Amino acid sequence: MLGGAVAWIAGSFNQHYARNISLVTVLIGFVIALVYTATNYVHITTSTTQWLVDYKSNWIPAYGISFHLAMDGLSLILILLTLFLGVLSVLISWKEIKERTGFYYFNLLWILAGVIGVFTAVDLFLFYFFWEIMLIPMYFLIGIWGHERKIYAAYKFFIYTQASGLLMFLAILGLYYIHGKTTGTYSFDYFDLLGTKFEPAMGFLLMSGFLLAFAVKLPVVPLHNWLPDAHTQAPTAGSLILAGLLLKTGAYGIIRFAIPFFPQAAHVFAPYGMIIGTIGILYGAKLAFSQTDLKRLVAYTSVSHMGFVMLGVWAFNDLAYQGVVMQMVTHGISTGALFILVGFMYERTHTRDINSFGGLWAQVPKLGSMMLIFALASLGLPGLGNFIAEFLVLSGSFKANMVITSIASIGLVLGTIYSLRIFQRVFQGPKLKEWSMPDLSWREVIVIGSLVLVIFWLGFYPQPVINAVKPVITNVLGYL
Repeated sequence: MLGGAVAWIAGSFNQHYARNISLVTVLIGFVIALVYTATNYVHITTSTTQWLVDYKSNWIPAYGISFHLAMDGLSLILILLTLFLGVLSVLISWKEIKERTGFYYFNLLWILAGVIGVFTAVDLFLFYFFWEIMLIPMYFLIGIWGHERKIYAAYKFFIYTQASGLLMFLAILGLYYIHGKTTGTYSFDYFDLLGTKFEPAMGFLLMSGFLLAFAVKLPVVPLHNWLPDAHTQAPTAGSLILAGLLLKTGAYGIIRFAIPFFPQAAHVFAPYGMIIGTIGILYGAKLAFSQTDLKRLVAYTSVSHMGFVMLGVWAFNDLAYQGVVMQMVTHGISTGALFILVGFMYERTHTRDINSFGGLWAQVPKLGSMMLIFALASLGLPGLGNFIAEFLVLSGSFKANMVITSIASIGLVLGTIYSLRIFQRVFQGPKLKEWSMPDLSWREVIVIGSLVLVIFWLGFYPQPVINAVKPVITNVLGYL
């Protein structure tokens, strides 16, 4: 947050200052997270206790509000993902953003700060504070630096997320007052609120408030309508952050808050949650295949992939939860990479119309190779991280409900169809138009090459991620 403010001020003198300060700021955060992970690797992957770091300081004690941050294995994995994609988001904005640069990087860094806050806040008032910090800068990012229908997309994004966020805030207040009346202690602290007793109807009502906010962010069909417009109109870094990070806050919220706070209501909702996830998998895949705008196509693949998260979350077993965490990470890498590659193509051609391309492999083989790798990752090819994620989700959900899982597995076939369509229509077949476009530059190779390394690493050696979140999964399942 401090780096964003400095970048805004420095950008008024020179736009190069803004982007350099932003890059250094996010790199420092990423290095700190990497050093912490490396020096505590054995403890993180072998610990039987959930929380790795726990910091608490009084903020507004009269109302039970504290500045309480805590990090477990799940938070750490998502913070690493946030900072990694944050570095890439600065790099891909290097030449794309030429106006109001200081304010752009201010918004970009504040979104990243808000996301990290969401992943670490264990005071519900503080959590909601960070939840709103994510929202407003993203509204500006889409509305100012977006494409032709940016104002419409920004309003739509704001209305959906703000309205659902207010419902969550009402649910937080309800939880706060019920806990206060039953215990005599009014507190927003996560650990105090766990185990609060409700009447079944009240518990389901409060869970619905949390669930709606998280379902909109995930997004869950039919609450997904904001996503394709926001993705399509956002600048490339905005699309990367939306797909790679903001969607994950919805899944994180369900795992961290909705299920542990309301286990009884969660059991009642579980079969419906799995059905909704399956609908999302199939419906998102169908809509992805029907798109002619490359960015919109990739956006709808997110609806389908997040359907696997929704399916696994409500299966309530360790295999499914391991798959959910892997899907959160691998989707952030693979879909984020696809948005970056589409952004590179748009910079060169100023169009996203899939029918305008064809036969580009010979002209831009590096770009084509990268697109092929991530198209294969998106369809779940063994050896790439997405395969591990979807295999674990389906294995776990099969234990919970064989019929729903069998229907959901059709999504793997549909994923193959829309993923290969991207590559075939753009890079194979006859040339539909002559384009004068250079291949990837060294800066672009570094950006996309780092994502290639990570998606292969997660495909061949996912065990560190699984080990890191094992205590978290055990803890969450213990509430059920």
